[in-house]
Amino acid sequence: MTGGRVGFAILGPGKVAHTHAAALSQLPHTHLRAVCGRDAARTAAFAQAYGARPYTDLEELLGQSDVQAIILCTPHPQHALQAELAARAGKHVLVEKPMALSVTDADRMIRAARESGVKLGVVSQRRLYESVQRVRQAIVRAALQRPVLATLNLLGWRGPEYYAMDAWRGSWAGEGGGVLVNQAVHQLDLLQWLMGEVQELSADWANLNHPEIEVEDTAVATLRFRSGALGSIVVSNSQRPGLWGRLHIHGSNGASVGVQTDGGSSFVAGVTQQVEPPLNDLWTVPGEEALLAGWQAADRQRAQDLDVMTHYHALQVSDFASAVLEDRPPLVPGEEGRKTVELIEAIYRAGRTRSWVRFLLSD
Repeated sequence: MTGGRVGFAILGPGKVAHTHAAALSQLPHTHLRAVCGRDAARTAAFAQAYGARPYTDLEELLGQSDVQAIILCTPHPQHALQAELAARAGKHVLVEKPMALSVTDADRMIRAARESGVKLGVVSQRRLYESVQRVRQAIVRAALQRPVLATLNLLGWRGPEYYAMDAWRGSWAGEGGGVLVNQAVHQLDLLQWLMGEVQELSADWANLNHPEIEVEDTAVATLRFRSGALGSIVVSNSQRPGLWGRLHIHGSNGASVGVQTDGGSSFVAGVTQQVEPPLNDLWTVPGEEALLAGWQAADRQRAQDLDVMTHYHALQVSDFASAVLEDRPPLVPGEEGRKTVELIEAIYRAGRTRSWVRFLLSD
């Protein structure tokens, strides 16, 4: 399939769906054809706002010939079945994070896409931040010689009003987890993308100050990567009003690089009006230390010139549409999303069993 436009449908007209609809409206090679949701009134209002057709029946939506791709914006526990149904119907699937709640479900999604000959992508837009790309390139060009230590810290806040926004929030059945699956999933994706495969980890998690919810608001983990590098994870929704999300990578030559992906609490799609710019907050590569101030100035200016909350979503949606048109893998395929699911699942398992969890690694 080359040239033309890709017809998209959004499944789940919730908060993040507005971000995707806005992105689709900006791109020359996409068209939002339809939206599907269980609430007829909410779905109709969303469809009218974006010039799309409303559906309340997924099977009916999947039968529409002018829809080539589906964006899944539904609660996490629903992703696996919906992605599988869409793929079996011949639709390409771009799924919001996390792609699934278990490796078993992620594998179902990947298998369905492969057998049906469709693309499966996972939204991981923070990979496209310029500040994150600098860290990635520092590793690729061996500016750290070899990454030997990574520290991930996400210290945010979620109050009762956040969990009251939607009935599915804060429950194991509705959300599948807490800070790990909802807020920290992007930073966890960056951690494994930058550091490579995890070999084993130990972890614990708890609900420290959110009695109104079932799921964890805090988790910690110690990791050993297949490369021999070490890592630590500290993520929490218990710091009012939110501090930061930071990932720092330290090299065998003593050099360190880092990125603050979030200042304060992570934004809530469709709700947050303004966010702090993502920027590099640490850079001690020999001969490059003076670059940091200029990068920070450029990143702050960029955040004033564009909407951080939609711009990077639009970049990834654009790539996914191009992958469909050009018949190539998307920027973040399902196999990449699976790695983050495996990491989250292992942290939960380690906390429950109070033991180290070893990963099944490919050769």
